[in-house]
Amino acid sequence: MEKKETKMQIPKITLDDLFSTQEQRDNANLEKVVDISIKDIKDFPNHPFKVIDNEEMEQMRDSIKENGVLVPVLVRPKENGTYEMISGHRRKRASELAEKETIPCIVRDLTDDEATIIMVDSNMQREEILPSEKAFAYKMKIEAMSRQGMRTDLTFSQVGKKLNAYEELANENGESRNQIHRYIRLTELVPELLEMVDKKRIAFLPAVEISYLTKEQQLFLLDCIEYNDATPSHAQAIKLKKMSQAGTLTEDDIDDILSQEKPNQIPKMKFDEGRIRSVLPKNIEEPKIEDFVVKAIEHYSKYLRQRDMSAR
Repeated sequence: MEKKETKMQIPKITLDDLFSTQEQRDNANLEKVVDISIKDIKDFPNHPFKVIDNEEMEQMRDSIKENGVLVPVLVRPKENGTYEMISGHRRKRASELAEKETIPCIVRDLTDDEATIIMVDSNMQREEILPSEKAFAYKMKIEAMSRQGMRTDLTFSQVGKKLNAYEELANENGESRNQIHRYIRLTELVPELLEMVDKKRIAFLPAVEISYLTKEQQLFLLDCIEYNDATPSHAQAIKLKKMSQAGTLTEDDIDDILSQEKPNQIPKMKFDEGRIRSVLPKNIEEPKIEDFVVKAIEHYSKYLRQRDMSAR
């Protein structure tokens, strides 16, 4: 029987393979920074962190105009040839304001959950984060971690306590597990009430309690807040929550509870800002307005006393 000779396929070796170093070959596998058209980069869906055109944004714009974007943004490729922003929404906005057409990017293939976790983690490094931003960011990350297989219920084993998604998130951000729960509860507030929390018109703990009210009850509460110019105390919010969960809370109840005078409540003084500004010097600086008004009142009070003395 004739024996067939088999030929071994020898891989082709290039000159680059022969003369490149291991370091050079390793570097070839590193992520590259590429310039991508800003128009081709879409924002992350339901991005929880606000991008505001404020003074800080203006400073970032001016820096980019002068020096360019020093830290590349992170994006992931999409099926239609565009990209999705993972980390760098503010740098992208500042680049737009600086009239840049492209922005340096690191392109990385990521699953939806991986992208969500990185997006949240990168933004949680900011110095100031609004309650609403934390609320939706924590919720998105918890959901992503859960889909990746991490348990969300507290479990114990013979070798000790297992970390769950809430505890993992709490440890990473220096919060308690209960505080993570509280923040996520804020996502149940109607947008108008949540905005009041961001603006510190409603305190954090009362806001958590009223998040248990139905949407209809929250909207009526909102009307009562505006009408009474008063927000619920923690005790009032707890009462509203209990009545709502018992199914007994009515619109009259909400109005009665909110109109109650709170302990040690100091009546608020209201002024017509437009009327006051109309009599102020036009060149007065904002920080000096209070001192000017106080001195004007003192001067007028002195005038009234002198007038009364003369009339005697």
